[in-house]
Formats: sequence, C-alpha cells, structure tokens
Amino acid sequence: MAEISKKKPVFKINDDLREYLRKYDREVVLPIKYADLQRYDNSISLLDRDDEDTFWETVFYPQNEIEEINLNLKKIYAILRADGDLSVMKHLYIERIDLCVYGNTQPFRVRVVNKINDNFDYFYIKNADASRIYGLELEHLLSPNRMSYFVDGETIIEEHIVGIPGDMFIKNYLNNKQHLNEIRLAKEFVKFNERCFLRLLGDMHSSNFVIDITPDFDDVSYRIRAIDFDQQSYDGRISIYMPKYYKQNNPLIDIGVNNMTVETMEQYQKEERSLIAVRLKSSYEQITELLIAMKQDSISSSANIENLKKDLADHYQDEKFLTCKNMGELVKASLETVIQ
Repeated sequence: MAEISKKKPVFKINDDLREYLRKYDREVVLPIKYADLQRYDNSISLLDRDDEDTFWETVFYPQNEIEEINLNLKKIYAILRADGDLSVMKHLYIERIDLCVYGNTQPFRVRVVNKINDNFDYFYIKNADASRIYGLELEHLLSPNRMSYFVDGETIIEEHIVGIPGDMFIKNYLNNKQHLNEIRLAKEFVKFNERCFLRLLGDMHSSNFVIDITPDFDDVSYRIRAIDFDQQSYDGRISIYMPKYYKQNNPLIDIGVNNMTVETMEQYQKEERSLIAVRLKSSYEQITELLIAMKQDSISSSANIENLKKDLADHYQDEKFLTCKNMGELVKASLETVIQ
C-alpha cells in the first residue's frame, strides 16, 4: 500500500516560475497576505455537526484589526470570483476564518456569506509552495477542471473546490445502493488514477480528493477532483502517484473489481490518455513553458528522482526515463507517452 512517511518541505517560487505566473496572469497584488492572518490572538477547535473535531481551528483577531482584515478578505473574494469587481462585496460578510495546523502549508480557510440569502462560499489563503503551483497549473491545463488561484509574493489564494470529501463519500454514500451507479463511479476512479499517474500527482488518498455528483436526466455522473497539490512530483516511489494503491481508497477499488473486467479498465485508461493528449496539444505552448520552469527548479531530492526514474523506466519499458535529471523532465517524459 502507498503511504507517505515524511512531511514534504515547502519549496520557494523560482524566477522562471514567477515569470510564468506573470505572463499568464496568475500574479496579482493582494490586499492582505498570509503573514497578516498569522497575527490572530486566540483560537478554538472547530467541530462538525456531530461535535467531532475537524482538525481545523477558528481563529480570532484583535478588535482594532478585524474590520480591516474582513474588508481585505472580501476584496480577495472579488478577485477570485469576479475578476476584481468590488461591487460584489456589497452584500457579503466574513463569517469565520479557520486554520488547519496539520497541513503542509497550514492554510487559512475563509467562509464568506451573502447576507441577503445566507448562501455561503469558501476560499483559502496559503503559504505559496512551488510544488503546489505546478500541481494547480497541470490540473488546470490537463484535467477537465479549471482552477482559480492567484499568487502574490509568498502568498497564494485558491477557490474552494466543490464536492463531497472522498472519505465522507465512502462512509456515507457507498451503502446507498438505490442512488449509486457503481459502474460510472468505478470508471471515474480509473480515469482519476490515470490522470494522477500521468502528471505525477501524489498522495491522492480519500482525504485529498472530493467527489462531485451531477444528476443526469436518467442517472448520475461522478467527477473525482484532487484538492491537495502539495505532493506534485516529489516522492520517489511510483505507487505514490497511483490512487489505487492507497488503502483508504479500497472501498472504491473494490467497486471497480466487482464491476469491471481488465479489458474494460484498459479501455477507460486509453480514453483518459486520449483526452489528456488532446488537452496537451491544445495548450502545448503554455505547458511547454511550465515544464521549462519546472526543469529549472528543484522540487525534490536527488534520491527521489533517481528512484522514480528507474521505476518509470521499468513500468514503461522505456530507457528514456533513465536520462531524466529532475522531476520536470520526468513529467515531460511521462506526458510524451500519451502523444506516442
């Protein structure tokens, strides 16, 4: 079973990646930074509806600062959701700011509420990590999902990705056979596994992805979406990049075993590789520039790179992986397999 034993370090944004972010309008001037939110003076544990610990803490700020903080947070929401149109702020208020002390980047999560209809949304403010940015960009360019995020210095802001957390879905939805389409769910997990492996996104156990359920006219469809990109191209073991090897995902894997033949699974893998090839060709120039920055970067250890290139060479029976010198070159070589 795949398991990550050590916490990944946070990698700074290098000059090449910074230039890429500027060129493709991912860098903006933010009214508040990650460091500003660290000035809270109190916190309490955040409990869920069943009074169980969520491993998030709700933080509180000095009275003389909270008004300005809330105003700037609403401005950030306008940047994420309305291209900076501040008129959307008129009916919004900040209900809560939470901190996850266990995450690699210790993110802040902001809950924004529309006071007219009590509808709410979230966004995140985090320490900028180069690994995560590469992960977000590859997701944006190569998956069916579009990602909204912006960077300013060492701060990154991200939209909330809607869906049922994978662990919660397994716990609360898998037993509801009446409304569960096992074949479609199994198909989506195979395609998700293929997307993660091809672009070398690791640590996709059930707590790090969500399942978006969309009702169709006669059934439902599923989309599995990664929500944690910190382990983009870091680990040296090939199994880390395959969600099918995480024990937390076993209930989803069992559904696939019970509903698919090997031939069917291979068909779905080929379908996803074909879709990635189409996206790769349509955004070829931008992906090439991203990979150039990635090849100039250091986002893993020499030992991890050496081990992973041997694993990939063995998996594909292709010695070109053995000539790769860094994770950027390994991602490029992996993506080239879908063109071939």
